[in-house]
Amino acid sequence: MNILFTQDTDWIKRNPGQQHHLAEELSLRGHNIRVIDYDITWRTQRVQSLVSRRATFHGVSKTMDNANVTVTRPGILRVPYVDYVSMYFTYASEIKRQVNEFNPDVIVAQSILTNFLSIRLARTRRIPVVFHALEAQYTMVPERMLKHCARFLESYNFRNADKTVVINEKLKEYAIRMGARPDDTYVVRAGVDLGRYNSTTGGSEIRRKYGMDEDDIILFFMGWLYHFSGLKEVAKELSGIEDPRVKLFIVGEGDAYPDLERIVVRYGLQKRVILAGKQPYKDIPSLIASADICLLPAYNNETMRDIVPIKMYEYLAMGKPVISTNLPGVREEFGEDHGVLYVGGPTEVTNKAMNLVRDGKVEAEGIKGRRFVEGKSWDKVVKEFEDILNLAIIANQES
Repeated sequence: MNILFTQDTDWIKRNPGQQHHLAEELSLRGHNIRVIDYDITWRTQRVQSLVSRRATFHGVSKTMDNANVTVTRPGILRVPYVDYVSMYFTYASEIKRQVNEFNPDVIVAQSILTNFLSIRLARTRRIPVVFHALEAQYTMVPERMLKHCARFLESYNFRNADKTVVINEKLKEYAIRMGARPDDTYVVRAGVDLGRYNSTTGGSEIRRKYGMDEDDIILFFMGWLYHFSGLKEVAKELSGIEDPRVKLFIVGEGDAYPDLERIVVRYGLQKRVILAGKQPYKDIPSLIASADICLLPAYNNETMRDIVPIKMYEYLAMGKPVISTNLPGVREEFGEDHGVLYVGGPTEVTNKAMNLVRDGKVEAEGIKGRRFVEGKSWDKVVKEFEDILNLAIIANQES
């Protein structure tokens, strides 16, 4: 198959997500994969020119060494709000160009604007569109005045996609509320590379590199640092714990990073909060291995309510217990007694972690988590996804 992925975010720089695993695994199965992406972080960078030019990246692989994905990034006007207007025209042109040159058998649309544009063009070319929904997307739009428009477009996308694929049951409920047809909506959960993420991967070198002792109690988080990630609250709570061995190890970059730096200085946490920044994907297993307990302390807001971050599977595969805010999507996915322990919010995380350590249950909870994810390999997940793409193509041919 020729498969075109479209999304309104950065395929190259952002941390690998389910879409990267699926695309790269599909490329290894012999499918031709192209991606249209968007430099979502341009506003936080020093802009050299108000006009960005179209760029193509060949042989992109973020999770699999031999994968071969081609990523194209259309140009835009780098002016706040005007960038969205320019996207409408440049991305519509790029999607049309890819349809003419690449002749995709199916389009996997994963965002709002590029999804909308893909559906409009695909209707005229009889190309099936599969909406791969990873989150409640309109809630991620930072500009409040654009949220209503984004919600309308996302609802349009759910109503008009040939098939909808979501990553958990709560997100399926959301998709159907937004207009997806129940009979054409499928749950394809995240997978995990059990060879790469395994409990035998050592973290001692990581501890030495970042000045952490072997008897330190390391609370770990990785991923994009949103303001609602709850990490600022966890850091502040950490300052109230007298035991200096308890440390917070954060891997990633994002909006909340400057605030975390200020909190470290204000509360004198220079030796207890380690901000490692963004790290190479190949190093992630070792980074997780350095931890005792992993965290998902995010606020229970409309963005987080229905999703299950892929890092949850990676944490558990490494035999690490996870303390998570009681998010409906996470609880429905992992339930009870599978290595995930729930709290009401980020301010409760450190107490929960200390209780887990005092009760001597860290290792036992980690073992439960590893057992839970052992049957969730990417091979199985990719096969499910591939079958749905074939269904969409066959249904389109028969209509």
